[in-house]
Amino acid sequence: MFDIGFSELLVVAVVALIVIGPERLPKVARTVGLLTGRMRRYVGDIKADINREIQLEELKSLQQEVHDRVMAADSAMRREVHAVTQEVAQDVRSAIANTTGAVNSAAAGVSGAATSSPALEKTSPDSQPSQASLPLAMPTDQPERH
Repeated sequence: MFDIGFSELLVVAVVALIVIGPERLPKVARTVGLLTGRMRRYVGDIKADINREIQLEELKSLQQEVHDRVMAADSAMRREVHAVTQEVAQDVRSAIANTTGAVNSAAAGVSGAATSSPALEKTSPDSQPSQASLPLAMPTDQPERH
């Protein structure tokens, strides 16, 4: 960062020894070292804070991007559900209309057939039912018991 070579440091040390003197030089060197350490820690903390802020901004932009994608997917899904709902509703209406038409046709055919056919025979309680009206015997899987 600063272009200071060994010879320049040696000149600074000799001048400091002459100006400060040999008695106070160790105390001053210790104080300069402590101040340099504090300054490095302070610069390191500032760098860490700046990096955290940069990462926070990146995370916020990533969060916004994900939010936008989710909202777009939600909107697309809602449109699809609405379209399918409309299609199913149309199919149900069509099926109801077809069924209603078929029922009305059948009802008209039955009522027309009932009025045009001869009266049904009424059976007396003493008469025997015809063979066609008797129920058929159902075979059972169990053998008969005698």
